Amino acid sequence: MRFGDVTLIPVGGHRPEDVVVDGEGRIYTGVDDGRVLRLSPDGRHIDVVADTGGRPLGLELYGDDELLICDARAGLLVVPRSGGTPSVLATSALGLDFVFCNNAAVAADGTIYFTDSSRRFGIDNWRDDLIEQTAGGRLLRRSPDGTIDLLLDGLQFANGVALAPDESFVAVAETGAFRVSRVWLRGSRQGRSDVFADGLWGFPDNISTGTDGLIWITQASPRVAALDVVRRLPAFLRAGIRALPTSLQPRPGREVGVLGVAADGKVERELRGEIPGFHMLVGVREWRGKLYFGSLEESAIAVTPTIG
Repeated sequence: MRFGDVTLIPVGGHRPEDVVVDGEGRIYTGVDDGRVLRLSPDGRHIDVVADTGGRPLGLELYGDDELLICDARAGLLVVPRSGGTPSVLATSALGLDFVFCNNAAVAADGTIYFTDSSRRFGIDNWRDDLIEQTAGGRLLRRSPDGTIDLLLDGLQFANGVALAPDESFVAVAETGAFRVSRVWLRGSRQGRSDVFADGLWGFPDNISTGTDGLIWITQASPRVAALDVVRRLPAFLRAGIRALPTSLQPRPGREVGVLGVAADGKVERELRGEIPGFHMLVGVREWRGKLYFGSLEESAIAVTPTIG
Protein backbone atom coordinates (compact mmCIF):
# COMPACT_ATOMS: atom_id res chain seq x y z
CA MET A 1 0.00 0.00 0.00
CA ARG A 2 1.31 3.47 -0.87
CA PHE A 3 1.57 6.29 1.67
CA GLY A 4 -1.03 8.55 0.07
CA ASP A 5 -1.38 12.08 1.44
CA VAL A 6 1.30 12.91 3.99
CA THR A 7 1.61 16.26 5.75
CA LEU A 8 5.09 17.63 6.45
CA ILE A 9 5.48 19.70 9.62
CA PRO A 10 8.67 21.79 9.87
CA VAL A 11 10.33 21.49 13.28
CA GLY A 12 12.77 24.41 13.22
CA GLY A 13 15.75 22.07 13.27
CA HIS A 14 17.44 19.31 11.33
CA ARG A 15 17.17 15.52 11.41
CA PRO A 16 14.27 14.89 13.80
CA GLU A 17 15.21 11.26 14.44
CA ASP A 18 12.33 10.00 16.59
CA VAL A 19 8.81 11.09 17.50
CA VAL A 20 6.54 10.46 20.45
CA VAL A 21 3.05 11.84 21.14
CA ASP A 22 1.59 12.57 24.59
CA GLY A 23 -2.01 12.27 25.75
CA GLU A 24 -2.81 15.80 24.59
CA GLY A 25 -1.56 15.13 21.06
CA ARG A 26 1.61 17.16 21.48
CA ILE A 27 4.58 15.86 19.49
CA TYR A 28 8.12 15.53 20.82
CA THR A 29 11.26 15.12 18.73
CA GLY A 30 15.02 15.67 19.03
CA VAL A 31 17.21 17.45 16.47
CA ASP A 32 20.90 17.36 15.66
CA ASP A 33 21.91 20.51 17.55
CA GLY A 34 20.95 18.86 20.85
CA ARG A 35 17.49 20.37 21.35
CA VAL A 36 14.43 18.36 22.29
CA LEU A 37 11.32 20.04 20.91
CA ARG A 38 7.59 19.92 21.68
CA LEU A 39 5.17 20.76 18.87
CA SER A 40 1.51 21.63 19.31
CA PRO A 41 -0.84 19.08 17.71
CA ASP A 42 -1.19 21.26 14.60
CA GLY A 43 2.56 21.90 14.46
CA ARG A 44 2.17 25.68 14.60
CA HIS A 45 3.81 26.21 17.97
CA ILE A 46 7.22 24.84 18.99
CA ASP A 47 8.74 24.85 22.47
CA VAL A 48 12.23 23.80 23.48
CA VAL A 49 11.89 21.20 26.23
CA ALA A 50 15.62 20.66 26.75
CA ASP A 51 19.08 20.99 25.29
CA THR A 52 21.11 17.86 25.98
CA GLY A 53 24.34 19.26 24.57
CA GLY A 54 24.59 16.01 22.62
CA ARG A 55 22.49 14.23 20.01
CA PRO A 56 19.01 13.16 21.20
CA LEU A 57 17.70 10.11 19.34
CA GLY A 58 15.03 7.84 20.82
CA LEU A 59 12.32 9.49 22.95
CA GLU A 60 9.73 7.88 25.22
CA LEU A 61 7.12 9.08 27.68
CA TYR A 62 8.39 8.28 31.18
CA GLY A 63 6.08 8.22 34.17
CA ASP A 64 3.33 10.81 34.40
CA ASP A 65 5.28 13.90 33.46
CA GLU A 66 8.78 13.11 32.22
CA LEU A 67 10.46 12.38 28.92
CA LEU A 68 13.12 9.71 28.48
CA ILE A 69 15.90 10.59 26.04
CA CYS A 70 18.43 8.26 24.45
CA ASP A 71 21.28 10.58 23.60
CA ALA A 72 24.00 9.15 21.35
CA ARG A 73 26.64 11.24 23.09
CA ALA A 74 25.30 11.87 26.61
CA GLY A 75 23.67 8.53 27.45
CA LEU A 76 20.29 7.75 28.99
CA LEU A 77 18.60 10.95 30.19
CA VAL A 78 15.30 12.11 31.62
CA VAL A 79 13.73 15.58 31.67
CA PRO A 80 10.38 17.05 32.81
CA ARG A 81 7.96 17.35 29.87
CA SER A 82 7.35 20.92 30.96
CA GLY A 83 11.02 21.64 30.24
CA GLY A 84 14.26 21.83 32.16
CA THR A 85 17.76 20.47 32.50
CA PRO A 86 18.10 16.75 31.72
CA SER A 87 19.15 14.38 34.49
CA VAL A 88 21.48 11.48 33.68
CA LEU A 89 20.18 7.98 34.38
CA ALA A 90 23.16 6.08 32.95
CA THR A 91 26.24 6.50 30.78
CA SER A 92 27.62 2.96 31.10
CA ALA A 93 26.60 -0.58 31.89
CA LEU A 94 28.42 -3.73 32.93
CA GLY A 95 31.81 -2.06 32.84
CA LEU A 96 31.43 -0.53 29.37
CA ASP A 97 30.69 3.10 28.57
CA PHE A 98 27.87 3.63 26.10
CA VAL A 99 29.22 4.30 22.63
CA PHE A 100 25.90 4.93 20.88
CA CYS A 101 22.81 5.06 23.12
CA ASN A 102 20.02 4.88 20.56
CA ASN A 103 16.42 3.87 21.35
CA ALA A 104 14.21 2.66 24.19
CA ALA A 105 10.87 1.33 25.36
CA VAL A 106 9.39 1.84 28.84
CA ALA A 107 7.36 -0.78 30.71
CA ALA A 108 4.39 0.01 32.93
CA ASP A 109 6.51 -0.36 36.07
CA GLY A 110 9.18 2.04 34.79
CA THR A 111 11.65 -0.57 33.58
CA ILE A 112 13.59 0.79 30.60
CA TYR A 113 14.73 -1.40 27.72
CA PHE A 114 17.29 0.36 25.54
CA THR A 115 20.04 -0.14 22.98
CA ASP A 116 23.71 0.73 22.73
CA SER A 117 24.18 0.31 18.98
CA SER A 118 27.90 -0.41 18.72
CA ARG A 119 30.96 -1.02 20.86
CA ARG A 120 33.20 0.54 18.21
CA PHE A 121 31.50 3.28 16.21
CA GLY A 122 29.62 6.29 17.54
CA ILE A 123 26.95 8.31 15.81
CA ASP A 124 29.38 10.22 13.60
CA ASN A 125 30.49 6.93 12.05
CA TRP A 126 27.29 4.90 12.01
CA ARG A 127 27.82 3.90 8.35
CA ASP A 128 31.12 2.28 9.33
CA ASP A 129 29.37 -0.18 11.61
CA LEU A 130 27.09 -1.28 8.78
CA ILE A 131 30.13 -1.80 6.54
CA GLU A 132 32.18 -3.67 9.12
CA GLN A 133 29.28 -5.67 10.64
CA THR A 134 30.90 -5.48 14.07
CA ALA A 135 28.05 -7.29 15.89
CA GLY A 136 28.80 -5.12 18.92
CA GLY A 137 25.29 -3.93 19.70
CA ARG A 138 23.61 -4.51 23.06
CA LEU A 139 20.04 -4.64 24.35
CA LEU A 140 20.02 -3.54 27.97
CA ARG A 141 17.44 -3.33 30.75
CA ARG A 142 17.39 -0.71 33.50
CA SER A 143 15.23 -1.68 36.47
CA PRO A 144 13.37 0.96 38.52
CA ASP A 145 16.05 0.62 41.24
CA GLY A 146 18.71 1.70 38.73
CA THR A 147 20.42 -1.63 38.15
CA ILE A 148 21.21 -2.48 34.53
CA ASP A 149 21.51 -5.96 33.06
CA LEU A 150 22.21 -7.35 29.60
CA LEU A 151 19.43 -9.04 27.64
CA LEU A 152 21.12 -9.54 24.25
CA ASP A 153 24.63 -9.03 22.97
CA GLY A 154 26.32 -9.40 19.59
CA LEU A 155 23.60 -7.51 17.73
CA GLN A 156 24.20 -6.14 14.23
CA PHE A 157 23.74 -2.42 14.94
CA ALA A 158 21.13 -2.57 17.71
CA ASN A 159 18.52 0.08 17.04
CA GLY A 160 14.79 0.47 17.76
CA VAL A 161 13.10 -1.11 20.80
CA ALA A 162 9.43 -1.97 21.43
CA LEU A 163 7.48 -3.98 23.99
CA ALA A 164 4.66 -6.36 23.18
CA PRO A 165 1.32 -4.83 24.27
CA ASP A 166 1.16 -7.33 27.15
CA GLU A 167 4.90 -6.87 27.85
CA SER A 168 5.52 -10.58 27.29
CA PHE A 169 8.54 -9.80 25.10
CA VAL A 170 10.78 -6.96 24.02
CA ALA A 171 11.72 -6.53 20.36
CA VAL A 172 14.90 -4.95 19.04
CA ALA A 173 15.77 -3.93 15.47
CA GLU A 174 19.09 -5.09 14.04
CA THR A 175 19.70 -2.63 11.24
CA GLY A 176 22.72 -4.45 9.86
CA ALA A 177 20.93 -7.80 9.71
CA PHE A 178 17.61 -6.61 8.21
CA ARG A 179 15.64 -8.17 11.05
CA VAL A 180 13.90 -7.58 14.36
CA SER A 181 14.83 -9.94 17.18
CA ARG A 182 13.08 -10.37 20.51
CA VAL A 183 13.61 -11.59 24.05
CA TRP A 184 10.82 -13.25 26.01
CA LEU A 185 10.26 -11.63 29.40
CA ARG A 186 7.90 -14.12 31.01
CA GLY A 187 6.22 -17.48 30.56
CA SER A 188 7.82 -20.77 29.57
CA ARG A 189 10.15 -19.03 27.11
CA GLN A 190 11.38 -16.39 29.56
CA GLY A 191 14.97 -15.39 28.83
CA ARG A 192 15.02 -16.99 25.40
CA SER A 193 15.50 -15.02 22.20
CA ASP A 194 14.25 -15.57 18.69
CA VAL A 195 13.45 -13.64 15.52
CA PHE A 196 10.28 -11.53 15.38
CA ALA A 197 10.60 -10.24 11.78
CA ASP A 198 13.21 -11.35 9.27
CA GLY A 199 14.23 -10.84 5.66
CA LEU A 200 13.11 -7.20 5.59
CA TRP A 201 13.44 -5.45 2.23
CA GLY A 202 15.01 -2.41 3.83
CA PHE A 203 17.07 -1.23 6.79
CA PRO A 204 14.99 -1.33 9.99
CA ASP A 205 15.60 1.61 12.30
CA ASN A 206 13.36 2.77 15.15
CA ILE A 207 10.36 0.68 16.15
CA SER A 208 7.50 1.39 18.56
CA THR A 209 4.26 -0.04 19.90
CA GLY A 210 1.19 1.85 18.75
CA THR A 211 -2.12 2.59 20.42
CA ASP A 212 -3.49 0.04 17.95
CA GLY A 213 -1.48 -2.74 19.60
CA LEU A 214 0.81 -3.23 16.61
CA ILE A 215 4.58 -3.04 16.68
CA TRP A 216 5.52 -0.53 13.98
CA ILE A 217 8.84 -1.05 12.20
CA THR A 218 10.49 1.59 10.03
CA GLN A 219 12.48 0.76 6.93
CA ALA A 220 14.65 3.77 6.26
CA SER A 221 15.89 2.76 2.82
CA PRO A 222 15.92 -0.27 0.53
CA ARG A 223 18.89 -2.57 0.80
CA VAL A 224 21.90 -1.10 -1.00
CA ALA A 225 23.43 -3.56 -3.44
CA ALA A 226 26.79 -1.79 -3.36
CA LEU A 227 26.91 -2.15 0.42
CA ASP A 228 26.37 -5.91 0.14
CA VAL A 229 29.38 -6.06 -2.17
CA VAL A 230 31.53 -3.92 0.13
CA ARG A 231 30.75 -6.14 3.13
CA ARG A 232 32.30 -9.12 1.33
CA LEU A 233 35.59 -7.33 0.61
CA PRO A 234 38.81 -7.93 2.58
CA ALA A 235 39.25 -5.80 5.69
CA PHE A 236 41.83 -3.45 4.18
CA LEU A 237 39.51 -2.63 1.26
CA ARG A 238 36.55 -2.04 3.59
CA ALA A 239 38.74 0.32 5.60
CA GLY A 240 39.61 2.20 2.40
CA ILE A 241 35.95 2.61 1.52
CA ARG A 242 35.16 3.83 5.03
CA ALA A 243 37.80 6.50 4.56
CA LEU A 244 36.11 7.86 1.45
CA PRO A 245 33.93 10.98 1.65
CA THR A 246 30.32 10.12 2.46
CA SER A 247 29.30 11.24 -1.03
CA LEU A 248 31.40 8.44 -2.52
CA GLN A 249 30.20 5.68 -0.19
CA PRO A 250 27.16 3.44 -0.90
CA ARG A 251 24.10 5.66 -0.61
CA PRO A 252 20.56 4.88 0.57
CA GLY A 253 17.58 5.15 -1.77
CA ARG A 254 14.59 7.44 -1.34
CA GLU A 255 11.98 4.70 -0.99
CA VAL A 256 10.85 4.20 2.61
CA GLY A 257 8.41 1.97 4.43
CA VAL A 258 6.72 1.00 7.67
CA LEU A 259 5.26 -2.29 8.84
CA GLY A 260 2.57 -2.76 11.48
CA VAL A 261 3.13 -6.22 12.96
CA ALA A 262 0.91 -8.00 15.47
CA ALA A 263 2.43 -9.68 18.52
CA ASP A 264 2.12 -13.06 16.80
CA GLY A 265 4.36 -11.85 13.97
CA LYS A 266 1.61 -11.35 11.40
CA VAL A 267 2.02 -8.25 9.22
CA GLU A 268 -1.25 -6.33 9.55
CA ARG A 269 -0.23 -3.07 7.83
CA GLU A 270 2.39 -2.09 5.30
CA LEU A 271 3.11 1.26 3.68
CA ARG A 272 5.90 1.57 1.16
CA GLY A 273 7.03 4.03 -1.48
CA GLU A 274 8.44 7.52 -1.87
CA ILE A 275 7.16 10.50 0.13
CA PRO A 276 7.72 13.79 -1.75
CA GLY A 277 10.14 15.97 0.19
CA PHE A 278 10.80 13.31 2.82
CA HIS A 279 13.25 10.40 2.95
CA MET A 280 15.32 8.33 5.41
CA LEU A 281 12.24 7.58 7.50
CA VAL A 282 13.76 6.38 10.77
CA GLY A 283 11.10 7.11 13.42
CA VAL A 284 7.49 5.96 13.62
CA ARG A 285 4.73 6.42 16.17
CA GLU A 286 1.11 5.36 15.74
CA TRP A 287 -1.26 7.46 17.85
CA ARG A 288 -5.03 7.26 17.55
CA GLY A 289 -4.98 6.11 13.95
CA LYS A 290 -2.35 8.48 12.60
CA LEU A 291 1.30 7.72 11.90
CA TYR A 292 4.03 10.19 12.81
CA PHE A 293 7.42 9.85 11.12
CA GLY A 294 10.91 11.10 11.94
CA SER A 295 13.76 11.47 9.47
CA LEU A 296 17.53 11.22 9.59
CA GLU A 297 17.88 13.83 6.84
CA GLU A 298 14.93 16.23 6.70
CA SER A 299 13.92 19.32 8.70
CA ALA A 300 10.34 18.19 9.24
CA ILE A 301 8.34 15.32 10.65
CA ALA A 302 5.63 13.71 8.55
CA VAL A 303 2.07 12.78 9.54
CA THR A 304 -0.36 10.50 7.70
CA PRO A 305 -4.11 10.94 7.70
CA THR A 306 -6.02 8.56 9.94
CA ILE A 307 -5.44 5.06 8.60
CA GLY A 308 -8.40 2.77 8.20
